[in-house]
Amino acid sequence: MKSVSLGPQYRQDALARLAGTEFDVLVVGGGIVGAGAALDATSRGLSVALVEARDWAAGTSSRSSKLVHGGLRYLEQRDFGLVREALRERALLLTRLAPHLVRPVPFLYPLRHRLWERAYVGAGVSLYDTMGGARAMPRHRQLSRGAALREAPGLRRDALVGAVQYYDAQVDDARYTMMVARTAADYGATVATRTEVTGFLREGERVTGAAVLDAESGVEIAVRARRVVNATGVWTDGAGRMAGTRTAFSVRASKGVHLLVRRDRIVLNTGIISRTEKSVLFVIPWGRHWIIGTTDTPWEHGPDGPSADAADVDYLLDQANALLRIPLTRDDVEGVYAGLRPLLSGEAADTTRLSREHTVAEPVPGLVVVTGGKFTTYRVMAQDAVDAAAAGLDAAVPPSVTARLPILGAVGFEVLWNERRHLAEGSGLHVARVEHLLRRYGSCIPEVLALIAQDPALGEPVPGAPDYLRAEALYAATHEGALHLEDVLARRLRVAMEERDGGLAAARHVAGLIAPVLGWDAADTVAEVERYVAHVHAERGAGTGARGAMAGETVGGDGGDTGDAKALPASA
Repeated sequence: MKSVSLGPQYRQDALARLAGTEFDVLVVGGGIVGAGAALDATSRGLSVALVEARDWAAGTSSRSSKLVHGGLRYLEQRDFGLVREALRERALLLTRLAPHLVRPVPFLYPLRHRLWERAYVGAGVSLYDTMGGARAMPRHRQLSRGAALREAPGLRRDALVGAVQYYDAQVDDARYTMMVARTAADYGATVATRTEVTGFLREGERVTGAAVLDAESGVEIAVRARRVVNATGVWTDGAGRMAGTRTAFSVRASKGVHLLVRRDRIVLNTGIISRTEKSVLFVIPWGRHWIIGTTDTPWEHGPDGPSADAADVDYLLDQANALLRIPLTRDDVEGVYAGLRPLLSGEAADTTRLSREHTVAEPVPGLVVVTGGKFTTYRVMAQDAVDAAAAGLDAAVPPSVTARLPILGAVGFEVLWNERRHLAEGSGLHVARVEHLLRRYGSCIPEVLALIAQDPALGEPVPGAPDYLRAEALYAATHEGALHLEDVLARRLRVAMEERDGGLAAARHVAGLIAPVLGWDAADTVAEVERYVAHVHAERGAGTGARGAMAGETVGGDGGDTGDAKALPASA
């Protein structure tokens, strides 16, 4: 099946369909749960619209720990059902739904006590394996201190007496979310970004659609639907106020901060996980970097601008340095990002104790709300939300099929992976570049290679962002729905997060590449670069790179794109 290209023409056609169609289901929120709900609904034969105020995964779904995991910490909290569910989803993603985007990663859990801790952690990881981890992963193994240090030479010898090594999985969260949205479009959903819900349409007490503002043209569209699904994560309470109703639950935001440091600064052959007083410390391999996270602190300042400060950075460095043989300093930090977890509010004042389970409710007729949960269990959340929406439709709706529905790029991925050397020879690229492309595009790689065949210069790295090819930046605009420079550099290529300058050196070149596709003239192109510079300054702190937080400035946030306070401005 040839994939649908989410280019400018698609968006124009989508806006026309939004204005002229009554849909079975309108999904609000283009994070992973909203994209998953759109795919679930359309694959059941329903007519579906998906709207997102900014870009796919512009909120929480691009700011996670990049893990697909059961959550060892939830075993300790006795959330066995959540862990079992998450491990089942992990196995599906690894083996059936997205083997091109989700891959195994080993983690080492350092032990500090010889007997009781080894037995305690070993029992927990054995349960982790039994609940489903070993079906798609190698089983855990117990390591002596010597064996552990051979796996992790960068750890201090006095920081452990041994270790347990087990496997979890990793994903590029923003890329995965976008691919789920593209898959939904492939199966007939009408999807559009930069389409902001400003209010809900009503017939008496019943919600019958939404007023949607096209942020690119300023035109407002009345989108009518038999059922509306609100999947806006930490923005859920704001949507409730817009609908003029209150649900039986509320959402509390918990801030998670992550650092990026160069791979050569920590000598490890494995990821690391360790308990801290306040949260869990992860050291996760990520290309040329390690991701170090995370914090888990209440955030009371609204969902639009999560920010990290110097205290967050110092906390993570201190926790990592308690394990590392060669300590990290602020100068080693090349990137910082902050995101918000949507936690269901409970009795506990401490957000580390609030549930990661999800809930679905219908606070007013016609409006289904889904919130809570975690990235790994998005498919189950989406299925439950569509089940609730389908119950209000006149005709019988088939059950969900998404447990058997591969994400775009999955079908044929293994064959192409086995043929990667032939692909390299045919394209003129190094085999390592082809592997990089396969892990990002899967069986859609011929579309990227076709751009290079038409213009061999597109096979060169992006100036200022050498991990990515120029063709990838162009493809983001022609096929992946990127409408702005920030969409390309922050979420399609992840340059904003990975490069020490936040992608400023790449900005002008990439803007020039995508300008003809997006119809920008010279003034538009300059404005896009200036807007991206402002975004990086807001993310990194007055243009000082990751060191902005080290100087006590704030970093993280959503690039200043906060939207109208009365609108529903972001994804889950």
